[in-house]
Amino acid sequence: METVKNILQSKEKPKEKISLLAEKAKKDKKLLDEIVEFFQTGSNAEKGNCIEVMEYVSQEKPELVVPYLDFIVENINFNAPKVKWECARVIGNLAPKYPDKTAKAVEKLFKNTKDKGTVVRWSAAFALTEIAKSNQKLQKELMKKFNKIVEDETNNGVKNVYIKVLKKIGK
Repeated sequence: METVKNILQSKEKPKEKISLLAEKAKKDKKLLDEIVEFFQTGSNAEKGNCIEVMEYVSQEKPELVVPYLDFIVENINFNAPKVKWECARVIGNLAPKYPDKTAKAVEKLFKNTKDKGTVVRWSAAFALTEIAKSNQKLQKELMKKFNKIVEDETNNGVKNVYIKVLKKIGK
């Protein structure tokens, strides 16, 4: 845990901290255990950074993050917005390769579609639409819900995430 603590509490710029930890985690998957451990005691900002590291890793090496999927799902509705949106992005990154495993996040992601934060709603939309594109079993049910969200969503950027997948899947 010292590696994670030392980097996250260093004087480096936030993005540099995240990138450094992500690169280290891609080479040493035990570092992800340390990140989860540090998450338990870190500040909300540090918790957000921990999940962002996992999000970076999930973009290139999703297989390294899959063992932490339950942890990610458990924290989708955490009170800090950055934790919510980073968890959703991890799910979205994992969905194409692991559609059945990420399905367990759907209910919690729908809760975030009503969040006051635009980034939280956009990230939930990203994750949900990635699940819909990848998971044939859930697709029909999700598409119905997306139509309802499009009616209620006020932000065009968030709305467009749903519209794009509705057009692509054609329902």
